[in-house]
Amino acid sequence: METFNFTVLAYYIYIPLTVLLTMVVAHHLFKNGLIYMMDIFSGRKEIAVSTNQLFKTGFYLLNLGFALLIMKVYSVLNTQDLIEVLAQKVGGFSIYLGLVLFLNLFMFFRGKKVARQNRLNRELQNQSTSHES
Repeated sequence: METFNFTVLAYYIYIPLTVLLTMVVAHHLFKNGLIYMMDIFSGRKEIAVSTNQLFKTGFYLLNLGFALLIMKVYSVLNTQDLIEVLAQKVGGFSIYLGLVLFLNLFMFFRGKKVARQNRLNRELQNQSTSHES
């Protein structure tokens, strides 16, 4: 008689759950991040969309890679172990995903700040050049 394998069940639950979490966060982050990219690249849609897609690809690779890296589960013997292991694994991954989300937001805000400063510098330079003429 074969016993039920709770460890394999943990993997069957963990993998789709972390993929889904990653997809939901990526969708919201990069849908809204495109607005920042448009500002950073002064409304040049083609380069903003391309850069946003590259960041999104990196986001998926980084987060799904990390989810797989921490996937190893030890001795899940019953339903209680299964719930506790999944809570620990998915909870830890969610915290990591939140940190990566905030890191991306920081990069968007930083890029927007640098783009604004560059625009101001160009405007000042143009004004000083027009006054000299």
